Amino acid sequence: MRIVIKENRYEASAFAAEAIALQLQQKPTSVLGLATGSTPTLCYEQLIRLYKEGYVDFSQASSFNLDEYHGLSPEHPQSYRYFMQQQLFDHINIDVKNTHVPDGLNENPIQACSDYEDEINAHGGIDIQVLGIGRNGHIGFNEPTSGLQSRTRIKTLTQSTTNANSRFFGNGEFQPELALTMGIGTILEARKILLLAFGEEKSQAVQTMIEGALSAYCPASALQLHPDAIIVLDRDAASRLEHIEFFIEVEEKQQALMKTLNLS
Repeated sequence: MRIVIKENRYEASAFAAEAIALQLQQKPTSVLGLATGSTPTLCYEQLIRLYKEGYVDFSQASSFNLDEYHGLSPEHPQSYRYFMQQQLFDHINIDVKNTHVPDGLNENPIQACSDYEDEINAHGGIDIQVLGIGRNGHIGFNEPTSGLQSRTRIKTLTQSTTNANSRFFGNGEFQPELALTMGIGTILEARKILLLAFGEEKSQAVQTMIEGALSAYCPASALQLHPDAIIVLDRDAASRLEHIEFFIEVEEKQQALMKTLNLS
């Protein structure tokens, strides 16, 4: 793992956006793995800015999202397809036909998950995968005890997740109890992983992910196995790391080396 600690979420999001932009500059046909939720929104804002300023082109790129609720139409304001359109796709020049989100309305979600895996493979795999992390260490809808080699599948949402999401749904409105999600094994096959975490409320999960043992009880700890995982944190999210000064020193030396080699 490469640990990058920035002063605040704005600097961290800018770093992440620049990493994605660099990926697209080096490989215009890149396959992007994308996430939803509050964590990546600032990163997406920065990507939109870079696009409008002419620094990045999405016209040849394609994307796959981590997950989607089962039972919500793409037009539903709480669907992840709707989120992606509002937060990113409608503001850049990516071809909507090249953007993929699990099919939450498929009457056979098991087949839909298998088809999603096949589609990822048909595109040659994911080049760079954006992730957030839950307070309990989940990534996507891979909650604690998820198999570390799991594939895209249908998952029952935990009660804590359902409770946390209830504020987004009106009284009497259908609230999903199932979701389609990439598995941990699927995520680990991405060539590069970019996990973002901001705020003190994520600090315990971050500490467990980075400094704890590899365990299904902290799904994000599986990133310890990945050869090119970058963990991008603000100071608050990094606050419980026992070796924080070491991580800062290592990153400073790596940045200096990259500048010397003209790789920055």
